[in-house]
Amino acid sequence: MPHSRIAVTGSTGLLGGALVRSLRADGHEVVRLVRRPARSGDEVEWDPGRGYVDVAGLVGCDAVVHLAGAGVGDHRWSEAYKREIRDSRVLGTAAIAEAVASLDVPPKVLLSGSAVGFYGDTGARAVDENAPPGDGFLPSVCVEWEEATAAAEEAGVRTVHARTGLVVAREGGAWGRLFPLFRAGLGGRLGNGRQYWSFIALHDHIAAMRHVLDTPALSGPVNLTGPDPVTNGEVTAAMGRVLRRPTVFTAPAPALRIALGEFSEDVLGSQRVLPGRLLDSGFSFAFPGIDAALRAALR
Repeated sequence: MPHSRIAVTGSTGLLGGALVRSLRADGHEVVRLVRRPARSGDEVEWDPGRGYVDVAGLVGCDAVVHLAGAGVGDHRWSEAYKREIRDSRVLGTAAIAEAVASLDVPPKVLLSGSAVGFYGDTGARAVDENAPPGDGFLPSVCVEWEEATAAAEEAGVRTVHARTGLVVAREGGAWGRLFPLFRAGLGGRLGNGRQYWSFIALHDHIAAMRHVLDTPALSGPVNLTGPDPVTNGEVTAAMGRVLRRPTVFTAPAPALRIALGEFSEDVLGSQRVLPGRLLDSGFSFAFPGIDAALRAALR
């Protein structure tokens, strides 16, 4: 896109923060949606719980990128926290979509977050964007999350659901917790280690989001994962190689179930998700392999 005005939710998170830095470095004007009164010209107030967005702050935006939502692995899954996971995504997305649809001149594109959790446990079977949703809590959340963009789609806004995999980054996300453990020599396999992890380097994820914004032919679901998913056992071996640390520890499945509760089923589940639509649209990965992605994160 030429120099544009782009609104971003979730700008304090791992992905949102990196995207804002990338866009601003290339001269784009970025406005950040914040959950308090705006304090500067680059902030727009919103309250996803109340469905409120200061729509005036979105006037003139060429794109809106919606990445906000409660962390899936931040807390044990009580019924109350599961409601927070769902509501923070569904209500927030509906508020953004309705705000976008209400503009006299809406943005050209709404890039709305989603996750590979849409597919549920796929075992060793590789899936792309044509696969149906899986069963369980996270797939049901993802379905509602994506459906919540309906107002923007009905208003004719190109809408993309970014189904994100496990982002390899030094700080933040799942890998932000893994790196310190493995550096200390305490890392190891989770369960039997045969479950697939669909990872993507942070650099590639940001580049993929920008590719989506720049590619008018892309709409609907787009998997933001690397081209070569690997098993947890292979991730463990790669972490040992790159960090030069032993990886002798194992977290048995029963122990994970006790420690994590219902969330353990997703930690132990297997998702072999391929970025079919990214590849078909000409996107190239800078760090397609797990070793390269790990080294990029450490740099």
